[in-house]
Amino acid sequence: MALVGEAFLTASIELLVERIASPDVLNLFKGKKLEDGLLKKLKPALMSVKAVLDDAENKQITNPNVRSWIDELKDAVYDAEDLLDEIATEALRSRLESEDQTSIAKQVRSLFSSLNPFNSGMGSKLEEILETLERLVNQKDILGLKESTGEKSIQRLPATSLVDESGVYGRHDEKEAIMELLNPEYASANQIDVIPIVGMGGVGKTTLAQLIYNDKRVAEWFDVKAWVCVSEEFDALRITKTILEEITSSSDGSQNLNQLQLKLKGKLLGKKFLFVLDDVWNEKYVDWEELRSPFNAGTKNSKIVVTTRGENVASIMRTVPTYHLSILSDEDCWLLFAKHAFANTSPSMHPDLKEIGEAIAKRCKGLPLAAKALGGLLRCRTDVEDWNKVLNSSLWDITDDILPALRLSYYYLPSHLKHCFAYCSIFPKDYEFRKEELIRLWMAEDPLAYSGKKGNMEELGNEYFKDLTSRSFFQQLSGNKSCFVMHDLISDLAEFVSGEFICRLDGGDRLSCKITKKTRYLSNVQEEYDALKKFEALPEAKGLHTFLTLKSWPRHCYVTNVIMDDLIVKSRSLRVLSLARYHNINELPEEIGKLKQLRYLDLSETSIERLPNSLTTLYNLQTLLLFECKTIVELPEDMGRLINMHHLDIRGTKLVRMPPGMDKLKDLRTLTDFVLGEQNGSSISELGKLENLRGGLAISNLQNVVCHRDAKDANLKEKINLKELVLRWSGDCHRNDDREILEQLEPHTNLEHLAIEFYRDTNFPEWVGLSSFSNLVSLQLIDCKFCSFLPPVGQLSSLKSLSIEGFAEVVTVGDEFYGQGDASSKPFGSLEILRFKNMPEWEEWFCLKDGAFCLLQELYMVDCPKLTKSLPKHLPSLMKLKIERCGKLGGLLPRAPSMSELDLQECDALQWEPLPCGLRKLHIYELNMNDSILEQMVRHCTHLEKLKIWHCYGLKSLPEGSLPTTLKELWIRDCNALDYSKILLYTSLERLDIRGNCHHPLESFPIGSFPKLNLLDIDSCEGLKSFRALEGPHQHHACLNRLLIESCPNFISFPEDGFSATNLTLLYLIDCKNLKSLPEQMQSLFPSLEYFSIQYCPEIESFPKEGLPSKLKLIAIRRSEKLIAGRKDWGLERLPSLTTFRIFDAEEIESFPDEHMLPSTLTRLVIGNLPNLEFLDYKGFQHLTSLRTLVISECPMLQSMPAKGLPISLSSLFLVKCPLLEEIAKRRKVKIGQRLPTCLSLRMTDNSLFSRTIYVSRGPVSI
Repeated sequence: MALVGEAFLTASIELLVERIASPDVLNLFKGKKLEDGLLKKLKPALMSVKAVLDDAENKQITNPNVRSWIDELKDAVYDAEDLLDEIATEALRSRLESEDQTSIAKQVRSLFSSLNPFNSGMGSKLEEILETLERLVNQKDILGLKESTGEKSIQRLPATSLVDESGVYGRHDEKEAIMELLNPEYASANQIDVIPIVGMGGVGKTTLAQLIYNDKRVAEWFDVKAWVCVSEEFDALRITKTILEEITSSSDGSQNLNQLQLKLKGKLLGKKFLFVLDDVWNEKYVDWEELRSPFNAGTKNSKIVVTTRGENVASIMRTVPTYHLSILSDEDCWLLFAKHAFANTSPSMHPDLKEIGEAIAKRCKGLPLAAKALGGLLRCRTDVEDWNKVLNSSLWDITDDILPALRLSYYYLPSHLKHCFAYCSIFPKDYEFRKEELIRLWMAEDPLAYSGKKGNMEELGNEYFKDLTSRSFFQQLSGNKSCFVMHDLISDLAEFVSGEFICRLDGGDRLSCKITKKTRYLSNVQEEYDALKKFEALPEAKGLHTFLTLKSWPRHCYVTNVIMDDLIVKSRSLRVLSLARYHNINELPEEIGKLKQLRYLDLSETSIERLPNSLTTLYNLQTLLLFECKTIVELPEDMGRLINMHHLDIRGTKLVRMPPGMDKLKDLRTLTDFVLGEQNGSSISELGKLENLRGGLAISNLQNVVCHRDAKDANLKEKINLKELVLRWSGDCHRNDDREILEQLEPHTNLEHLAIEFYRDTNFPEWVGLSSFSNLVSLQLIDCKFCSFLPPVGQLSSLKSLSIEGFAEVVTVGDEFYGQGDASSKPFGSLEILRFKNMPEWEEWFCLKDGAFCLLQELYMVDCPKLTKSLPKHLPSLMKLKIERCGKLGGLLPRAPSMSELDLQECDALQWEPLPCGLRKLHIYELNMNDSILEQMVRHCTHLEKLKIWHCYGLKSLPEGSLPTTLKELWIRDCNALDYSKILLYTSLERLDIRGNCHHPLESFPIGSFPKLNLLDIDSCEGLKSFRALEGPHQHHACLNRLLIESCPNFISFPEDGFSATNLTLLYLIDCKNLKSLPEQMQSLFPSLEYFSIQYCPEIESFPKEGLPSKLKLIAIRRSEKLIAGRKDWGLERLPSLTTFRIFDAEEIESFPDEHMLPSTLTRLVIGNLPNLEFLDYKGFQHLTSLRTLVISECPMLQSMPAKGLPISLSSLFLVKCPLLEEIAKRRKVKIGQRLPTCLSLRMTDNSLFSRTIYVSRGPVSI
């Protein structure tokens, strides 16, 4: 364990030493004798403490004084890094100002002279750091720390080939996959097949190799076999000797590699062999070549199985594709855990431990090593307390068996990768991160800039990310290839490495992380209201480098404004500042310009309206993210100063122009949008100097291009790394030279995605649709309303997605659309998705080209009202077809045997015939359809799973024999002539959604007829009076999860005998005016109920006498007068899980809540539209010790808060349309938001309402 921390600290010191010798540092100190002398002392001081780190890390486990010494050393190293960053920033400032000879620059130099670090105590800072280091050097002798005498190594027992197969779970398929490669019938062209098995430490690579090695078939297929545990040191002599001894079953005392290899070659001659090289770390190809030279003496199709953690190791050895070993399933992990935990007994004999054990197994996240270690830890222990302790403790704290297996992966990383990996501890467990996101954060820290390697930081970051992924530190998500995650134990390793210098504020367990003066990196998992209490200790972290906000809340979030003071005004060492998704942040203070080290600023999805020009003095700034900042209209005028800017994301903003001088940002790689101003700002020609642009670029307001020569100077054709391009004109502006402008904006043929929007000329230049754009996979042509013909895009060989919308002049689509491509190629040969939308004059589609659209999977035809003919006749690959508001479109649907989804709306001119038997989803909207047409359509649909029928007024009955009885989802809305009784035929339904009156209403809904029903929504069915269960009391509906009954005025009762729905979690009763009572035994009938809402049910008088289900988390009550009148008997105080209570539209309430009315578990209380509410009752609040959020909306008579204050736990209060309270807030100088809620934290001496965070709004609030 010790070596992990030592490796991180050693890496930090090595990087510091490199930086001390950098030209910027040496040049800046030249001629300054005092500081130069101090600087010369810094390097030997660092080297002196580095020399004893090995010994210190070993002794820290038993000696707390040594542990404190190491922590203080880390702190001093961070201080030194900060100092060197200040020096580097000063060097950059001096260089920039010396290059600028304008009079303005002279004024700027004068301004900055007062900020010169040598005038503000640079020397004293250096002296303080040296004093600390010298004191630590002196203490090393007192602590008995000694210098390392040789190469560090970690001693481990080598793994042998023996395995207990009865203790292996979940690896049968993996074993058989490798055995297939060993089978003699698998004949490859290789003399020897090398099969790498790659996976993270502890995932079971060695166990899998052991299973393979001991399989009986191996003896049949191979003449000889050998097992070698290679481990970290790749010693060709030792490995060769071990193989020889395994084959001959005798020992060879020779130490001569040549003699050993000759002997081995002789033993292998003419024999087929299997070797297992376990736990290989070597990444040097020449070492592998030296080892394998005698192996070629064996016969063809001999095999070598290699286990390794590193993809790079596999890549230099393999001859067949790498086998990546994944984690175990939760079930297999549990079986393995139980095997070791329940010695000589069975889990079934200990039901109290089984549930805890299954939870422990899930914590192992599929890692066999962890399951085995924790199972062994609990072996023969039957005390529930012991098991709960393991469940709730850090795996590192309770066992020493896991960390040694994983620490090796970290220990052998290069120093720069150690830094990069340690930084990842800022992410909470299971956080899904993108490669680009993490690389930009790395860029903001030192490892990329000072790694000792030359090259672009982005490219280095990609290299490092790939390296860590190949070593199994990161795992790519199977469902989303752009996202990665760390295994929980890898995350624990990163957290252990970083120690108290990284802190995570997790919403659910905030107290587990303490902000201290040593905290340098902090992540904050957002909650809906991040109030002052959460950040009270933030001022302690004076040397904070990173404040990173991480999303966890789906809606808007709000943060105390004190965060601005504590971060921007006081945290001068910040490199990373992320305040993304805080809806109440609408401005940055001018003091942002004092964060001279800032490299990464994320204000995405905030309400920021402007950026101060002081931002442009942040010369280190690399990344500025303003994604979805919908209220910002301009960037600072001097953006051109930010010469280190790499990434500028302004997607979703309302910018009207780019500021002048954007061409100075020559390192810019990401520029999501370039907005052309009407008369001023940056010219499009400035794009020509931004040679490093890559990824995606949108150029907006092209109508403001002065002349087409400027467009040519943008030089898009030479930007080989641009993959996505949007060319956008605005609205209705029309010029005569739009075609010439678009002609000059021809991109490089590497482009993959192209969109042209609001183009106003009558035809396109020749390059649009040119076959040389062979990499183009997506093309959107949007609202080009003056074009009467489509460009020849059919000859784009790689095009997969094509959208054509808003071509108001197009009447026919014919041969010009398909192009004049190679006669041997089929038009649209790769196209998978085709969309036509809003084509008001389009009448004919000539689909005469044979073989066109052969791979088309999705076709959308929307808002083409004049189109009469005709769709392609045969689309063999079509899976989804959508036709909406194409009222004149005639003929038959395309022959599409693969079609699984069909959407039809307002297309009555089509001719109907039976649909394909493989159809699974059919949606029918507003069709003039009768029973016979529907029956004909679905006659062959034996696999139909989902049917939606909306607003089909001529439909009277569902077809009895045509629809499959296996139908899973049925939605019927506003089909007033339909006989609903036919629904009873489909007993396999899992979801049923009914809305609207009908001529044949179901007075008593037979819920007992649908045993598989999961969701049931019944809305606006006036005839419905009751539910009917099957015969017998307490019918059990195990699948039902959601039940909603809305606007059913005659619904009066549930089944008298009740019906049991043990998995029902949501019950909404809305606008059921005659419903008088709830099921009397709700507590036992709905034991899993979590969300319960009663709205507009005036006749319900009370909750059941036995009480409500104990798992309820949320209760909402609106305008249910009799129920509200009896609120003293609700019994909500007995609900142990209730966290949210909402009450609306209750005219009779004057005081709320009553004493003991609500449980102490409540965290959120919402009070809305109580017109006669005058005051809040202190007695009702005094027991709400967990209350964090209080929302009070539309209570015009409310004029005071409880005299003795609200619960001290309260952190957030929303006041919406409460004029009397707003007046109090004004007197307390609480700013009232005009458009958006404003978050303020007022610190008063008393315990009044205004001692905590307050939100005041005249607008709507999500409640």
